[in-house]
Amino acid sequence: MPDFCGIELKHPVINASGTFDAIAARRVYGDALLVDFPFAAFVSKTITPEPRVGNEPQRIWETSAGMINSIGLPNKGLEGFLAEDLPRLAELPVPLVVSVMATGHDEFARLVRGAGERDEVAAIELNVSCPNVHSGLIVGEQPAETESLLEVLRPLTEKPLIVKLTPNVANPADVAVAAEEGGADAVSLINTLKASAIDPASGEPGIAAGHGGLSGPAVRPVAIAQLRAVAAAVSVPIVGMGGISSGADAVEMLSAGASLVAVGTENFRDPRAGARVAGEIARALRVGRGGAPIGNPA
Repeated sequence: MPDFCGIELKHPVINASGTFDAIAARRVYGDALLVDFPFAAFVSKTITPEPRVGNEPQRIWETSAGMINSIGLPNKGLEGFLAEDLPRLAELPVPLVVSVMATGHDEFARLVRGAGERDEVAAIELNVSCPNVHSGLIVGEQPAETESLLEVLRPLTEKPLIVKLTPNVANPADVAVAAEEGGADAVSLINTLKASAIDPASGEPGIAAGHGGLSGPAVRPVAIAQLRAVAAAVSVPIVGMGGISSGADAVEMLSAGASLVAVGTENFRDPRAGARVAGEIARALRVGRGGAPIGNPA
């Protein structure tokens, strides 16, 4: 069984934040979901300090090899999440990772304190894709900003902190190193690539916001390249994601240096994708590698 930041997992497959609604799935499948849950750990939708309704439609645009989304992080805010969603997510049979995002150190600190003090939470993922309100800089695009944020947050909790890296920078490895130096326990990559599309029927942008984030098979080669660079630069465990549709895709990421992999867009096509990919990984290792371990030690 993989051990990730001291958290024991049944297999190396988790979900990417926001791509699997466990609460909605429980309403559909009932307790059968708990008996055969598709992921080894569950990552929540990203939580912000205050509630958000998300962006106006149209928020998703299908491409030939994935999709563009500009959902806008709709969520109930920290207090709503702790009161309403956390008790339900705590019933899942796997460790819970809470994803959080804010626009400044103080708001991030509020989120980390709020989630970190709850026994139901195993780890916290920091989505560092918003600008710092004090500097105007995107935290996850500036190594100094990333390290500064981690130095503030690290003393606030003993729970593992996972920094989710953006691919939309010249050198993600520099940001990963800064996260590690600031005290991050792990990093995850990649998030979505900046993208846009035009609706051929109207000639207008296919996404109401004008642009969004590309995910799915199209981004996997980018994810592999960035994963290899980050793995060569840091010693902390890495969660690899970006276009994983099969066990073969996952094995490629593990071979590139990931300790775990996260399935995202594929969940929209196949709600059982996590379990399927985990089974395919196990079979690939038995057949192709004789069961030899791959990836970075966690």
